[in-house]
Amino acid sequence: MLPGRDDPSATGHQPPRPPRPRRTPRRLSRRAAFGVLTVTTVVLMAAASAPSPIYPLYRERWDFSVTMVTVVFAVYVVGLLGALLTLGPVSDRLGRRPVLLAALLLAAASTAIFWTAGGVPSLVIARTVQGVATGTAVGGLAAGLVDFSPARRPHAGTTVTAVGTSVGLAAGAAGVGLLVQSAAHPDTYVFSVLTCVFLLLAVAVWHIPETVGPPAGGRTRLRPRVSVPPGSRHRFLAAVPALVAGWSVTGLFLALTPSVVTGVLHVTWGAAGGLDIAALFLAGGLGGMWSARHTVRWATLLGAAALTLGSAGLAVAIALPSPVVYACGAVVAGSGVGLTYNGNLRAIGEVTTARARSEVFSAVYVVSYAALSLPALGAGLLAPVWGLRTTGFLYVAFVGSVSLLALVRAARSRASAPTARAPSRPGTSTPR
Repeated sequence: MLPGRDDPSATGHQPPRPPRPRRTPRRLSRRAAFGVLTVTTVVLMAAASAPSPIYPLYRERWDFSVTMVTVVFAVYVVGLLGALLTLGPVSDRLGRRPVLLAALLLAAASTAIFWTAGGVPSLVIARTVQGVATGTAVGGLAAGLVDFSPARRPHAGTTVTAVGTSVGLAAGAAGVGLLVQSAAHPDTYVFSVLTCVFLLLAVAVWHIPETVGPPAGGRTRLRPRVSVPPGSRHRFLAAVPALVAGWSVTGLFLALTPSVVTGVLHVTWGAAGGLDIAALFLAGGLGGMWSARHTVRWATLLGAAALTLGSAGLAVAIALPSPVVYACGAVVAGSGVGLTYNGNLRAIGEVTTARARSEVFSAVYVVSYAALSLPALGAGLLAPVWGLRTTGFLYVAFVGSVSLLALVRAARSRASAPTARAPSRPGTSTPR
C-alpha cells in the first residue's frame, strides 16, 4: 500500500504513545501499618512528657517561676485543643495518611525549636507547635489503630491507644529524668534525637495503606467543631467523669510534680520528679493491659476505685510529707488512669462507625486535655499565693472528688458484654 493521507508516516506524524501507568508508592501490610501507628503513638507521647523533667533546669537557666512553668505547659494544651477542634476530625474526610504526615512534620519542627531554645519565648513557641502537632495526630492515630486492628482482636486498637499513651509518657519522663542527672544539657540530646525520629516516622507513615477516602463532591472545612453522633453519645457522656479524673491527675504530674517533689517533699535527687511521672504512666500502661481482660463496666469500676485511693494517697503524702507514699499514690492512681481510659475508649469505639471515628475520638481528647490543662493552670496561678503544699493538697482533693463521681457512675451502670465476644466493627473500610 502506497503512503497516503491516512498513513501517519506520510505526514511525518507518529501516533501518540499511550500514557505510562502512574507508579504508586509501595504500601505496607495492615500488620506493619498497625506497628507504625503504635510506634508513632508512643514517640508522640514521649515527646509530650520529655520537657517536664527539664523544667527545673530551665528555671535555673533562665530564672522564671512555677507559674511560668504551668503557662508553658498550658500553651501546649491550648495548641492541642485548637488543633483537635479544627484538624482532629479531618482524617475522616481527607484520609489518615496525609493528616498524620503533616502532624509528624510539625512535631519535628517543635522538637527542633526545643533543641535550639534560648529562653522562655522559645519554650512557649515550641510547646505551642508541639500541641498543634499532637492535636492534629491523636484523633487520626486512634482511629487508624482501630482501622488496622486484627480481625480476631477488634479491641487491639483502643488497647494500644491507651497503653501506648501511658508507655510513651512514662518513657519520655523516665528517660529524660535519668538523663538530667548525667548530662549538663539533656535537652540537646533528647530533642535532636526526637527530631530525627519524627522525620523517619513521617516517611514510614507515608507508606501505610489508606482506609478513608475524601467524600464525593464535598469540601473539608476547617472550622471549630466537636460532634458526637447520637449512637455514641450515651457512652461518651458516661465516660466524662472518669476521663476528667484520670487526665486531671496526669496534669498534676506533668506540670507540677517535679516542683512538688523538690519544694514540698524535699527530695534533692534531680531524677526523682521524672521517675514519679514514669511510675504513674507505667502503672497506667499496666492498667490499660489489665483492662482488656475485663468487661467495660468492671474496668471502669476498678479504675475509678483506684483513682480514688490513689488521690487519697497523694493527699496523705503531701500532708506528711512522704516521698514513698507519694510514689505509691502515683502507682495506684496510674493504674486507675489506665483502667478507666482503656475501658472507656473500648466502650465508645464499639458504638462508633469508621466515618465518625476520628471525630468522636477527637471529642474524647478535647475533654481529656481540657481536664489535663485547666486544673494544672489554675494550680500554677494559685501556688505563689497559697504555696505548693496547700495548692497540691486541694488539687488531689479535686481529683478524688471527681473519681468518687466516676466510681458511683460505674457502679450504677449495667453490666456490659464480655470482652471475649468480639463485637463487629461497623463501617470499617478496606485499606487502599
